[in-house]
Amino acid sequence: MADHDRPSVLFLCTHNAGRSQMAMGFFAHLAGDRASAFSGGSEPADTVNAAAVAAMAEVGIDITDEQPRRWTDDIVRAADVVVTMGCGDTCPHFPGKRYETWELADPAGLGIDAVRPIRDDIERRVRVLLADLGIDPPSNSPSPECGVTYRDIRD
Repeated sequence: MADHDRPSVLFLCTHNAGRSQMAMGFFAHLAGDRASAFSGGSEPADTVNAAAVAAMAEVGIDITDEQPRRWTDDIVRAADVVVTMGCGDTCPHFPGKRYETWELADPAGLGIDAVRPIRDDIERRVRVLLADLGIDPPSNSPSPECGVTYRDIRD
């Protein structure tokens, strides 16, 4: 999983159907080939949350082909950064690994209007993480819905 020339980030939540899928989508879109993103869940759902898919499509990111997956210890160990979102004690913790905990509402069962603010919060956090990893997003243009630019986060 890890390519030592570029950082790898693993996004974890319980069902790997909403938050972690949106985070992986933003990270992959903004980082391009300069970093790798993966996601997983402790209890993967059968499908990705339809409202999350629709919310991401609004900002030009297609996650329709993604499938919820279970994380494995090997995947966690290989990641440079592990971002957890609501999986609590079920998320793995290995000594010496860099972890971030993102407190985000769970989009499960919510309509697209309620998912948009969660999506926008995830985008802001992904941009901060990319900056921390020394990766500039491809442009300073905001996403259509979020209105946040890389410069907004850094200043």
